[in-house]
Amino acid sequence: MVNQKAEMLRIAERLGVSISSVEEEINKLRLNQLKIVDVLPEMLMMVRSLIATETFTYKRNPIDIMDKGLLISFHNIFNNEIQLKTFARRKLNSQPHVHIIPSHLESEVVFPKDIHVQQITILVELEYLKRFLGKDHDKMDYLFDTEKTFWIEEFMSPQMAVLVNEMVSISQEVMLSQAFYRLKALELLYLLFSNLLQREKTAHHELSNTEIETVYLVRNAIASSLDKMLSKDELVKLSGLNEVKLRRIFTQVFGKGLYTYYNHLRVEEAAKLLKHDELSVSEVGYQLGFSNLSYFGRLFEKHFGLKPKKWQNENKTKNR
Repeated sequence: MVNQKAEMLRIAERLGVSISSVEEEINKLRLNQLKIVDVLPEMLMMVRSLIATETFTYKRNPIDIMDKGLLISFHNIFNNEIQLKTFARRKLNSQPHVHIIPSHLESEVVFPKDIHVQQITILVELEYLKRFLGKDHDKMDYLFDTEKTFWIEEFMSPQMAVLVNEMVSISQEVMLSQAFYRLKALELLYLLFSNLLQREKTAHHELSNTEIETVYLVRNAIASSLDKMLSKDELVKLSGLNEVKLRRIFTQVFGKGLYTYYNHLRVEEAAKLLKHDELSVSEVGYQLGFSNLSYFGRLFEKHFGLKPKKWQNENKTKNR
């Protein structure tokens, strides 16, 4: 445990975090697992599993150990059914997701009290990433414009969830561990960028911290009202932005328009209810505000590839 905390302090310092500002806070962490793969200047990966005895926040300064890079964090990873059941009904920001920001962007890192944090963070140098993606990197040029401040949040696909769970579940040292984790990191990047290619097209502009905070305020309001979509006027009023700007920034950050995002959340929530609660398909549909169950079925099938009842039967069977 002492060696793990010392290693965490060493990496924190390399990532631009003042040791004096976090040493006391790190002592509040119970580290279950810490795996660091340092293959700089190309890439650094950290797999960590921990619980904080007290809630604390620290500000991460710009990372300057590479000229230009992306910081990619896979949050809220659950590697067993008990954890999935425990967190299934939590707020959206407790669900698995991915953040992508430029490495030079300051950000806050929060460790909530008594919450099991399982996270994979990959710092990757842009030129190395371009070579990895080949000519396809041109399709996501907004990620390589380091002159702009951006913040991207992406849903974690089932394929990504399987891979990250595999990475956090390995309890023993594997042979050629550095090569193993590096290979898994590249596989994870491949799945992530495959997802990013499917995002809705929108112009990408410089974002201020206030705009990022505002669009998350709107996202959280949508996530808190899954049984009834908030009206356009309500969302515009909440954001303080005009409708065109709100729609553009929302799509830029989350990769989906307001209504498409809302429906995505509803079918994801429907899957959790069908899997973990003793509810019928119609009960789940009505609970999530679907007055037309045929439409609910079509939307669910489009997202998961199966009709709700068949999906429920197959997944319930797997959990017995």
